[in-house]
Amino acid sequence: MKKIDEGKIDKLARLAVIKGVNLQKGQNLLITAPIEALPLVRKIAEHSYKVGANIVTPLFSDDQITLSRFKYAQDESFDQATNWLYDGIGQAFDNNTCRMAIAAEDPLLLAKINPDKVSRANKATNKAYKPARTRITEFKINWNIISWPGKAWAKRVFPDLPEDEAVIKLADAIFDASRASVDDPISAWDDHNKSLKIKTDWLNDKNFESLIYKGPGTDLKIGLASGHEWMGGASLAQNGVMCNPNIPSEEVFTTPHALKVDGQVSSTKPLSYQGTLIDEIKVTFKEGKIIQANASTGEEVLQKVLNSDEGASRIGEVALVPDSSPISQSGIIFYNTLFDENAASHIALGQCYTKCFKDKNLSSEDIKERGGNSSMIHIDWMIGSKHIDIDGIDVNGNTTPVFRQGEWCD
Repeated sequence: MKKIDEGKIDKLARLAVIKGVNLQKGQNLLITAPIEALPLVRKIAEHSYKVGANIVTPLFSDDQITLSRFKYAQDESFDQATNWLYDGIGQAFDNNTCRMAIAAEDPLLLAKINPDKVSRANKATNKAYKPARTRITEFKINWNIISWPGKAWAKRVFPDLPEDEAVIKLADAIFDASRASVDDPISAWDDHNKSLKIKTDWLNDKNFESLIYKGPGTDLKIGLASGHEWMGGASLAQNGVMCNPNIPSEEVFTTPHALKVDGQVSSTKPLSYQGTLIDEIKVTFKEGKIIQANASTGEEVLQKVLNSDEGASRIGEVALVPDSSPISQSGIIFYNTLFDENAASHIALGQCYTKCFKDKNLSSEDIKERGGNSSMIHIDWMIGSKHIDIDGIDVNGNTTPVFRQGEWCD
């Protein structure tokens, strides 16, 4: 039976350690991963210790154990979460432990589970995870997310292939999208980061006050936060480490103004959210808040997400991705936000990235005053395609084309 290319596993692991999280000598590393991803985790540990890691700690999950909870656990347990674990993770981040997450789970694992149980469990977990999530969104430490081709995930993406062939094909797609298939992935990412910086420099120089989106089912104005900064590719964490948080990544992104979003927008790709598929999303914004929301699939879960807290029905991120991105051109729908968000421009419900401001010493009150959103969730969903045009509006009302038919204008 054909196996996943071990040389590419090694390349992805080394890339994640050196260019992704950029592990520093003497630093601890926390890895979260499904048990299926053990071959990749072992290689990551190997390369981490080679560059001088202090302690590498893996925390594993398993889809079948997750399903057992939803099938057999006591009803009251769905309003609880492992607070002690997330408190500990937050403490680890305060002690400069860096973070790596490996995504491999079945994107539709919970599709047949009672949506109320899923919603309650997600809400409890999101609340408990806040001490750790806040340190991530504030970019306190260097962190990174990569992926591994889980068997159930592979069958979702390639349902017509036998399981072993589907896994190999998904593995190759992950390696290609992550630039781990080339001879020198490190150099490839250096070049890619330079290209993304050209885009962020242009956007920051323009300093748009808002963006206008036009296309099928979309007529949307997104105001940008006061003093916002566009970022993309490699970013400097507050601990002084330059890292690439997402591998792959084709986006440039910033913080929108939570009170200045108006109009209608439709999703252009399915959203896989914690085991549930939400498709054909259509929402209406008024003064930043979603006042109407529908979806052809997963609408009940979407409605519960929007009611998670006050900030869940507002957006905290706006990101630009050309339709010509390698992931878009692959024609593959990954049912995984890490990949699908890099195939299309997108927005995120919930918590803003507080790092996306020119002033890096803002208090939570300052961020709110400038338009930054606060929430226990952060959920990206795709609104871009080759049919979407985007214009930038400056403080004087002048219009500059940004995207035409899904592509950069400059």
